Amino acid sequence: MSKIIPIIIASLASSLSWQASAQVQLNGDFKQGSLIRAKVQPGTLVYLNDALIDVNADGQFAFGFAREAELKQLLKLVYPDGLTELKPLTLAKREYKIQKVNGISKKIMKPDPKAQSRSAQDSKQVKAARAQFTESNAFSQTFIWPLTGRISGVYGSQRVYNGKPGTPHYGVDVAAKTGTIVVAPADGIISLSVSDMFYSGGTMIIDHGYGVSSSFLHLSKLYVKEGQEVKQGDKVAEVGATGRATGPHLDWRVNWYQMRLDPTSIVPSMKSVLEKQAAN
Repeated sequence: MSKIIPIIIASLASSLSWQASAQVQLNGDFKQGSLIRAKVQPGTLVYLNDALIDVNADGQFAFGFAREAELKQLLKLVYPDGLTELKPLTLAKREYKIQKVNGISKKIMKPDPKAQSRSAQDSKQVKAARAQFTESNAFSQTFIWPLTGRISGVYGSQRVYNGKPGTPHYGVDVAAKTGTIVVAPADGIISLSVSDMFYSGGTMIIDHGYGVSSSFLHLSKLYVKEGQEVKQGDKVAEVGATGRATGPHLDWRVNWYQMRLDPTSIVPSMKSVLEKQAAN
């Protein structure tokens, strides 16, 4: 018995020592619509509300919260030594811009069947691109704006047509002239490059790894093809007004797999970037 007790005590001491130092580094804004980048001890299993999250060899991973995500979330960490840590997360609730539009004709409210069919096919392509998993660590980079200028549309905004809520806007719009250069906000691989989708026109998706992707809509020209690798700052496309756009602008969207997130959650404010440009 005397030989067994020290082993049990040593094991317990080791566990307590690790518990005291156990940490997860979380980088992001804890509110609805945000992308969070994080890091744990390599070999740790990470669960968000019991769903297993992919973690790279360095312990880095990403996850997000949807536009209307529940405000109470739970992160579970199972460390290599078997210790489990439960980390409750509380999100800030966001208020979105809602615009009511009445008097819209039934013809406009009911899209053409051919348009609906084409849009459905486009949607399948987009979803397939966003579902891809690659082991690129680009998702952990400090992202830059793919285009700077006046923000003309914000994430989460929504129009209510004749009392019926329309689909929320899931990107951030930056107004610019047709032909203005769009650059890659981070390294990645082109997972979709299509010049003529019905609603989004010229559409490109960059896979940044571990479920994180950037989408660019309404492009007038695409410089890169599917499967091509790009580096942060590379010229990838030009602004346009293709698809169902009312004027030239870039619609930039960020996803964690199929979850649509706010791009402004991973870049400095546009105001600060423009002020820095002006100062230089």
